[in-house]
Parts: sequence; C-alpha cells; structure tokens
Amino acid sequence: QVQLVESGGGLVQPGGSLKLSCAAPENIRNVYDMAWYRRASGKRREMVAVIGRGGTTRYATSVKGRFTISRDNAKNTIYLQMNSLTPEDTAVYLCYAGIPDRHQLPTDYWGQGTQVSVSS
Repeated sequence: QVQLVESGGGLVQPGGSLKLSCAAPENIRNVYDMAWYRRASGKRREMVAVIGRGGTTRYATSVKGRFTISRDNAKNTIYLQMNSLTPEDTAVYLCYAGIPDRHQLPTDYWGQGTQVSVSS
C-alpha cells in the first residue's frame, strides 16, 4: 500500500499564505500526475491544481493567480504555495498521485488530507 504524506496545513488570516507538501515514497519511479484536491464542509471534492510528470500544470479557475503547484520528481514530492487566501479556501486539502502498477498503468492513491482554515 502506497502512503502519501501531507503536511503544511493550518490556520491563517485572510490574505495570508500557506505552503502544503505531499510526498510519495521516493523508491517509486515514474509517478504519473500528482494533484491537490479540496473538500469544503458540505461541498463536493474539487480539483485545485494538477501537475504532470513533465511539469505541465492545470488550475481551478478559483485559484488561478493565487496558488502555485510545483513538483520535485527526485523526491516524488509536490508543493502547493497558496497566497492571498480567503475564507472560501477553507477546506480539507487532499493529495492525489497516479502510482504505476506492475503493468506501468496509473493507480489512484490519496492522502488523508490536511486542514486549511482561513479566518480572522
């Protein structure tokens, strides 16, 4: 079983910044897409940002220009720099990784989530 280890959540005031990180085991080669999703209370899970193995990124419209996803392939780690946070960004942030199986096909794995709370 592959475990994704997330860190960096917390409480921040509106307008503040946080940086999340998520690491997959370093011995796994050729991890596919990695991403951050979030689930706010009473709402469905939504994609926040995705980054491919080659560095291609995709963002939700609501976070474009404020959030930046990055990736260190050597460490199988992704980061989410979140700036200009608003109360609407309050959610549990979940890390996703497409981990190659024995046939080199991607299998979905999720982290347990880290709470981000934006409040004055």
